[in-house]
Amino acid sequence: IAPKSVVSSGTGYVFAQNMMYKHTITVYDSRTLKLVETIPDSIEAAAYRIRGHGETVRGAPVECAFLPDGRFAYVSQYSMYGAGFVEGHDVCSPGQASRSYVYRVSLADLAVDKVIKVGEVPKFVAVTPDQKYVLVSNWCSYTLSVIDVHTSRVVKDIYLGPYPRGIAVAPDSRTAYVAVMGSFDIAAVDLTDFSVSWIRGVGSGPRHLCMPADGAYLYATLNNEGNVAKIDPRTGKVVDKVHTGSEPRSMAIAPDGASLFVVNYSSNTMTQVRTRDMKVVRSVATNALPIGITYDAPTRSVWLCCYSGSIMVFKQM
Repeated sequence: IAPKSVVSSGTGYVFAQNMMYKHTITVYDSRTLKLVETIPDSIEAAAYRIRGHGETVRGAPVECAFLPDGRFAYVSQYSMYGAGFVEGHDVCSPGQASRSYVYRVSLADLAVDKVIKVGEVPKFVAVTPDQKYVLVSNWCSYTLSVIDVHTSRVVKDIYLGPYPRGIAVAPDSRTAYVAVMGSFDIAAVDLTDFSVSWIRGVGSGPRHLCMPADGAYLYATLNNEGNVAKIDPRTGKVVDKVHTGSEPRSMAIAPDGASLFVVNYSSNTMTQVRTRDMKVVRSVATNALPIGITYDAPTRSVWLCCYSGSIMVFKQM
């Protein structure tokens, strides 16, 4: 495996997305920790009306989000591979890569059943709590794609600038917050009319966002600073910051909102932060290059993945 992300379904599965290095999604039972299925990212082009790229095309699974009702997972494909596709890269601008796809995976049979064309180098994926939209940040297009869950079609592409990454959705499903990593800012997208306002000056390189179930605060990893910011979404003000390590990438929030779990890519650590006062509770060593993290509520455990080729599971104390 070469996992870029791990994501809990909340219903017994954890999906690991293994990029173009392995061209797979590996699916684990969160209770037994056993591998349940390996889903290849190769698909028959004609079956999904992908024309002009040969009979079989491949993707590069990067991030994942689940419908709250547990029927489907949506997995972004960093780039597509096949005749005529132009590969995407992390340093880019619009028009330099081919548009890519999000795969819909049925949890009933753990297989791809639909593909949805989005922008260039899609990265983070989020589903609104009301299950109306799937939101996808397109790193190289500088856009957010809004997919209608019912029709599996993109209904809006919203320009945000370089490079949109993490997404958190308010509990009422009216606002999506998007970290724009090539800036100091977070976009606030009104999902009723797709207008955009901004939370400015949060910090350098905002990458991943989390919001607790009550929507009281927004948390952002600041990759270039080594900090995590606590933001009041009503005022747009940063109320606190804490240093967690070098290059904090992804984080997960406990269901009660009391703790954040942050992976620090260049420190090779995972840090637990108490959200009440933004104090570091503990920091533990990980394998090399921790990059993705998820909280599995049924087992009260934290799963993290390391780009060096491993998954680590910690029981919350």
